[in-house]
Amino acid sequence: MIGTLQCIVLDCHYPAALARFYAALLGGEVDRPDPRWSLDESWSTLHTEGGAVLAFQRAEDFHPPQWPDPAHPQQVHLDIDVPDLDAAEREVVAHGATPLREYDGWRVYADPAGHPFCLIRAS
Repeated sequence: MIGTLQCIVLDCHYPAALARFYAALLGGEVDRPDPRWSLDESWSTLHTEGGAVLAFQRAEDFHPPQWPDPAHPQQVHLDIDVPDLDAAEREVVAHGATPLREYDGWRVYADPAGHPFCLIRAS
């Protein structure tokens, strides 16, 4: 092993707003003090209940992915298990997600900054 994962960082225009979006989706604490980084208008974090940390970094020239357009690749995406796809869809859309596509057993959305993520029916 070379190292351990500290956090997953997503570029966006509005870090705090995207942190709150993912907190509504995954639970956890937005901008918990942590000696590993400073929190300000250009950096926000989400410490999830499962222990993972998502970080959101302001990128002034951010261009959101246009999934599935290869000219604007998704760069990164999250797969999230949910017990009920319909109920989960209502919740993520209410928090600002945009539905993109549906497949058998999973659905693709864009978060408020344009990053795609998938809701997958938990088995």
